[in-house]
Amino acid sequence: MSNVITALRDVKKSFLSGKEEISVLQDVNLEIEEGDFITISGPSGSGKSTLLHILGGLLHPDSGEVILQGKSLYKYPDQRLAKIRNEKIGFIFQFHHLLLDFTVLENLAIPLLIKGSTIGKAYKEAEKLLALVDLSGRIYAKPRTLSGGERQRVAVLRAIINHPLLLLADEPTGDLDRAHASVILQMLSKIHKERGMTVVLVSHNQRVAKMGEKTYNLIEGRLKRNEM
Repeated sequence: MSNVITALRDVKKSFLSGKEEISVLQDVNLEIEEGDFITISGPSGSGKSTLLHILGGLLHPDSGEVILQGKSLYKYPDQRLAKIRNEKIGFIFQFHHLLLDFTVLENLAIPLLIKGSTIGKAYKEAEKLLALVDLSGRIYAKPRTLSGGERQRVAVLRAIINHPLLLLADEPTGDLDRAHASVILQMLSKIHKERGMTVVLVSHNQRVAKMGEKTYNLIEGRLKRNEM
């Protein structure tokens, strides 16, 4: 029996460029089941990031619905929506978005502290995750002193520290060389397999896109599943 945890229903999105309206997403439908690893590919500018932001509660669609656990996501008030994003959705972006004035430990602990955890518990959980990826020696380092690969590893850990229902990755290897990109992809694969986490990853890189168990193409605003 399928267990659909989130879905897009007839989602449309357009943007204005000067006086011209550009349609980015056209009647996009997608069902995501618990434990899925989905990849979405398409050329740069095809709307992949827009789709992911809509799916994650960051960007309202023009029309259509985003369903999360049976409820319409964008019918929640903004404060409740922010709480859902923090507790149920993990985000990994192309750029790490770490807070530069905070240590690695502090950056990792922030989502837990927002959720209401004590500092002691948040730091303990952060230290445990850092040990899993050989970053225990960088706990008190500031992001500026980390390599690109280390920063992105911390960003991945920050995205999963709240044990989210859904992990969304937007070109997570786009800023990395091939070796560091492989480390991040291995992390994501391990997280999916060992934690059973549901992952949706978008990338224009076909090598990255092929790692999905279900793969889709987004072309001219329309989403189409690839037949295996």
